[in-house]
Amino acid sequence: MAEFPDYLDVDYTDGEGEDPSDYPTIEDKIEKAIEVTREGLEQYENPVVMWTGGKDSTLTLYFIKEVAEKYDLEVPPAVFIDHYQHFDELFDFVEKWANEWDLDLIYARNEDVGEYVEENDLEPGDDIPVDELSEHNQHHIRNILEYEEDTFPFLLDTYVGNHLLKTVALNDAIEEYDVDGILSGVRWDEQEARADETFFSARHDPDIYPPHDRIQTILQFAEPDVWNAYWHFVVPDTVDEYPDEGYVPQGQDDIPGDLTKDDLPVSPKYFAGFRSLGSEVSTDKAAEEPAWLQDMENTTERAGRAQDKEDLMERLRDLGYM
Repeated sequence: MAEFPDYLDVDYTDGEGEDPSDYPTIEDKIEKAIEVTREGLEQYENPVVMWTGGKDSTLTLYFIKEVAEKYDLEVPPAVFIDHYQHFDELFDFVEKWANEWDLDLIYARNEDVGEYVEENDLEPGDDIPVDELSEHNQHHIRNILEYEEDTFPFLLDTYVGNHLLKTVALNDAIEEYDVDGILSGVRWDEQEARADETFFSARHDPDIYPPHDRIQTILQFAEPDVWNAYWHFVVPDTVDEYPDEGYVPQGQDDIPGDLTKDDLPVSPKYFAGFRSLGSEVSTDKAAEEPAWLQDMENTTERAGRAQDKEDLMERLRDLGYM
């Protein structure tokens, strides 16, 4: 593997062959997250953090803020991929906490697709003609995806839609901001295609994406660990009025003191029963209970997402998907 770039000295094998059980306690998981986060912030000259407003990326952002404060490092810009099919509540959540945490927030969008959708008043599922898009997008569709149809549906959770609306938008942002490292919140247990990831993961093929690395700080967290960290660290450390010893609410009406769910850095969709936040069109709530109270041992976290995209995850990740 060619050095990329030559000022980096990271171990691309760190985490190889491991899974969450190799970090048996929450303290072990947090210690590793801090270690990887610190190395990421110190080693990379132009890092960013991927932030969806979801629990995993917000936990990643929490570690970044804590490490940056402790070691006098800069909090990198947060990149939010706007794929035009988000829940409205996510925008409100991201804007509120970006302002609260004084984040430099970058919206990554495939504006060529977005403008066509707006100009033609399209709804999710409507067809987009390939030849109406820019040469840049047509190159991805024809040469990279090898898609041969004349049209594709305006849907996030499909092969072409996901690539254009998320991966191309991200890659364009990487190039525009000269990003060398992306801190992201993917986890080993979240999806089979992510089970072999390492803490520092190279994305160096210039024919696929602008060369960069992924710094994956919470691979070692399983879904219950994320919520454990949320209620005992993220929320108490963020909200002064929240009990320092942590408290796990049983619903939006069971929040300590005079606080409401809007005062907490927890997406309202999790209170409503969603366990994974994909798109408004193709993601359903998993149950009526808040996400952290659901049966995480016997049910699948991403079951509420459209399965056609889940089945394509391996190919999508080869093309630069998170």
